[in-house]
Amino acid sequence: MERIILASQSPRRKELLGKLQLDFEVIPAQGEEAVTTTDPIKLVEELARQKAEEIFASQAGDVAVIGADTVVSTLEGEILGKPQNREDAKRMLTLLSGKCHYVTTGAAVYLRRNGSEIRESFAQQSKVFMQELGEEEIRWYLATGEGEDKAGSYAIQGLASRFISHMEGDYFSVVGLPVHELYKKLKEMRLISV
Repeated sequence: MERIILASQSPRRKELLGKLQLDFEVIPAQGEEAVTTTDPIKLVEELARQKAEEIFASQAGDVAVIGADTVVSTLEGEILGKPQNREDAKRMLTLLSGKCHYVTTGAAVYLRRNGSEIRESFAQQSKVFMQELGEEEIRWYLATGEGEDKAGSYAIQGLASRFISHMEGDYFSVVGLPVHELYKKLKEMRLISV
């Protein structure tokens, strides 16, 4: 049986992958991300592939590596990654306030089995609707520090859930890992049987 590795240090991704009841280890990708596109779907797939490739190339023998990446983007196409500082986080929350936006997560699965390799990637995009935020709400949320390491400066599964009126798409993908699509892919690759 192949070793399964999650190429991410995200506790959310680790928790979500755990829902598939796989025996896996975590080896976070450390490399510098190289961005060649501004299309959110292509971007997250590209970044997920880079993370998977980095760890895959460093491992010998039969192995499966899962990489993932998430970005938030406005309807106008501006990509919002992790905020650089609190001022940047405030700018992002102000931009998202009272509007809908996209959350796109890409995943890549690289498999080496008996000397042959399979490399696959996919992305899921969901539409998230955020209520209008007052200055006090933004200040309060920034003070919690919750959104400091999150794309778009907020965590839908955390305290920011109170600001999300509804969404269209896959909740788990918005959190950081498209569990259902990943399950189907892993089943197809015979890495999971149930």
